[in-house]
Amino acid sequence: MVIKIKNIIANPNCSTIQLVVALKPIHKKYEISRVVVSTYQAVSGAGKPAMDELFNQTKGVFVHDQAKPEQFTKKIAFNVIPHIDIFMDDGFTKEEWKMRVETKKILDPNIDLVAHCVRVPVFIGHSESVFIECKKDIDEKDVRSLLRDANGVTVVDHRADEGYVTPEEVAGEDDVYISRIRKDPSVKNGIVFWCVGDNLRKGAALNTVQIAELLASKKIKGVSL
Repeated sequence: MVIKIKNIIANPNCSTIQLVVALKPIHKKYEISRVVVSTYQAVSGAGKPAMDELFNQTKGVFVHDQAKPEQFTKKIAFNVIPHIDIFMDDGFTKEEWKMRVETKKILDPNIDLVAHCVRVPVFIGHSESVFIECKKDIDEKDVRSLLRDANGVTVVDHRADEGYVTPEEVAGEDDVYISRIRKDPSVKNGIVFWCVGDNLRKGAALNTVQIAELLASKKIKGVSL
């Protein structure tokens, strides 16, 4: 019997996808050693019933209808829930664990990452506040330039009112959007930025298609997989 070895590619978690897209160009030049990230994740990440729950609870507030949470552990309308997925023995949730192990697997096993994942009353679009530390001396202007030149990244970073991107604005967009890039004065070689992406497109469907396109392109060009 002949057994064929098949290549299996796992599509990463939606919150991890947009993060590593932003980290990759920085890591390539400055070698990231540590990442601290807080996520603000849309309810669509939990499916249509979760979106319906946010809609119904929001509507219910104005008619004094206190609907009981079903998809989430607490009311999501006009609230934030610091809990996504199941709790693990160390106190982190599985969502937070996935961000750690997937970033190591995709980008570099030597990167330390800690995450706190929060569900927010937004229909579409995950947001992340990202704090990174690098091994090499880092230049803020160069980081901004690296991100502007990176595939799949759009930088909107003006230090003025409305000079940043919010999840409402990225719904239906393919790119990962970066704003509020600045030096972190609390650590050596630290950078802080705001990262927003459509969790249903880049965070799921589009990323799968892009993986397939890349594999097809390599096969056509005769590159071994």
